[in-house]
Amino acid sequence: MFTKAKNIETAFRHVRAFTIVIICGSLLVAGTAVYAYLGSVTKLQNRIYILYEGKVLEATGSNRRDVLLIEAQDHIRTFHELFFRLEPDEKSNSRHLRRALYLIDDSGKEAYKNFKESNYYAGIVSNNINQKLEVDSVQVDLQQQPYHFKCFATQQIERTSSTVTRSLITEGELRKISSSENNPHGFLIQHWKTLENKDISIKNQ
Repeated sequence: MFTKAKNIETAFRHVRAFTIVIICGSLLVAGTAVYAYLGSVTKLQNRIYILYEGKVLEATGSNRRDVLLIEAQDHIRTFHELFFRLEPDEKSNSRHLRRALYLIDDSGKEAYKNFKESNYYAGIVSNNINQKLEVDSVQVDLQQQPYHFKCFATQQIERTSSTVTRSLITEGELRKISSSENNPHGFLIQHWKTLENKDISIKNQ
């Protein structure tokens, strides 16, 4: 009888040990699965996409500050290239300017109004002038909002008789707003002004 009781006790110990092993194994598997899941979620959350020259790019391996700088610079570059790209085509100019004005506050609209009232755009069309702008560099201070910036660009004005190359330097601030189809980066330029706009060279045709 004692032998039978001892066998039952031994069997119970084996069952208990086996149950503990099964529970520990289950907890280990569950813990590994949760850890892997959380790692995947974190990796996905750190994945950022940016819009550059009309293309969606994945900014993997970059921190958010680097991506913010790229987006801010591209927003400023896009505005300047649209605002100053003019040709002897009224509809084309209106399309570029309309897109540019979504990216800036009333300071840009005031500049547009002044150009229009002085017949600058009409003169571009009537005199067959092509005006291009290439942004050389953009400096953005991300230390505090709104972000202060300076834009350095080269402007070319092509007339029938000559080509004028001008230096253009502007400054302003960037304020974060909601992104939209017309403003994909979610920035708004404000307090924009021209610091320098002078001739560098004149080449006669």
